[in-house]
Amino acid sequence: MIVDKRLTTFINSMNWQLPNELKELEKKALADEVPIIRKSMQSLLIFLMRMKQPERILEIGTAVGFSGLLMLMNTVEGARLDTIEKVPVRWKEAEKNFRQFGREGQIHLYKEDATDVLQRFSQEKNKYDFIFMDAAKGQYPGFLPPILAMLSENGMLVTDNVLQDGDILESRFAITKRDRTIHKRMREFLYTLTHTEGLNTVILPVGDGVSLTTLYEGSVMGELRENEGGEVTC
Repeated sequence: MIVDKRLTTFINSMNWQLPNELKELEKKALADEVPIIRKSMQSLLIFLMRMKQPERILEIGTAVGFSGLLMLMNTVEGARLDTIEKVPVRWKEAEKNFRQFGREGQIHLYKEDATDVLQRFSQEKNKYDFIFMDAAKGQYPGFLPPILAMLSENGMLVTDNVLQDGDILESRFAITKRDRTIHKRMREFLYTLTHTEGLNTVILPVGDGVSLTTLYEGSVMGELRENEGGEVTC
């Protein structure tokens, strides 16, 4: 928990309530121990959807389809969602949920590794108004170049779980050995988002940490520049 638990509970009590069908999907996912976006992240995502009203959405990390359905239910009618999930037990559940909600006609589910799909999409010059990334955290740096190449001029990249329950603050030596690679890569990812010319990024302590990124001054990010001294050390 990044923010005080009592404060988070109070804020969540003020936020929009999910439709009953989404509440049931959330309840089942939590009971099955499927990681889905937290309450505070749900509210932020709803706010951004209603504000930006994107028509073309890309999601990296479908899980059981909860966040994808949440986005489609809060943007323009007829919006399209491309979503990527390689774990069979999850994409099978997502397919079932998309059918149950009557949204399968708006959704294309890619049952492959995200690295392959993103590279293909980038080569095909696909463009998206809104990109939501909630996938394998250690892969975020590698995903970033093709993602930014596909972000439309007025688009937004939203990346979840970037503060790692506050562990991002710790020295690498305070992190268990098995998590040090992810810790290092996440720090590098955040440094790139906040120190690359042409990107405008804010990092918020919402849920498990979220970053919001847009392009500015009409820049097109086909590739990322290397920043001198870009490695973050402790």
